[in-house]
Amino acid sequence: MKVSIITPSYNQGQFIERTIQSVLQQSYANIEYIIMDGGSTDNTMEIVNRYKDRIHIVFHGKDKGQSDAINRGFRLATGSLVGWINSDDILYPDCVEKIVSLVNSHPDGSIYYPAMIDLIDSRDEKTGEIKKVIKDKDTLVQHDYCVVQQGSFYRSELVNKVNFLDENKHYCMDLDLWLKLLDEGKIYYYDERALAAFRLWENSKTTTGGLRFFRDIRKTLQLHQMRAFSPNNLRLQWYMCKAAIKKMIRS
Repeated sequence: MKVSIITPSYNQGQFIERTIQSVLQQSYANIEYIIMDGGSTDNTMEIVNRYKDRIHIVFHGKDKGQSDAINRGFRLATGSLVGWINSDDILYPDCVEKIVSLVNSHPDGSIYYPAMIDLIDSRDEKTGEIKKVIKDKDTLVQHDYCVVQQGSFYRSELVNKVNFLDENKHYCMDLDLWLKLLDEGKIYYYDERALAAFRLWENSKTTTGGLRFFRDIRKTLQLHQMRAFSPNNLRLQWYMCKAAIKKMIRS
């Protein structure tokens, strides 16, 4: 089974090498790696070019934002499974291997994901972890409506069927995708340990989004006729507040 991994990037020279290495060091061999760079002006492309012989497709040019970049990658991908890892996050070495094993055991799924991910800071130090067991739309909302995107993979034909990501969404295009895919098939998870790391630092989009982040969530849930808020989102908000406070202290 071929697995396609897409990394959207824009001016992430500080972290993208760690992301690239985490993909190239996967224990599973049959991986197609695609990097979609939105015209970075820092040292991102210098770093990417060091690995160009091992990256199947590299695009460097303007895009309409992260969702557009990922969708372009989806359309280029030839794998049966597709997923993306942002240019500041990390996959652990056996992530894809574990997900493919999950797919082989449960071929009727649309979403396959690790129920646990680590939280790391700008120095790769672990600051916490998140565990979310999601079985359907209702439990997705109960688990603070923030999907475990790092290490998640999807059936390619179903991503195409639901018309990819909504390019009008800036913060929760992954939530919208999950809600659409859950109408097409089951969701399965690996819960023995973390398979990926989410870098939550002072300049990450999740941290800096503020009210825009929650407005995007509200609109998405209303679109899918889901309950707009969950009582279980305090931990995520706490991590976001900590990162924002650190940013204010350093500035």
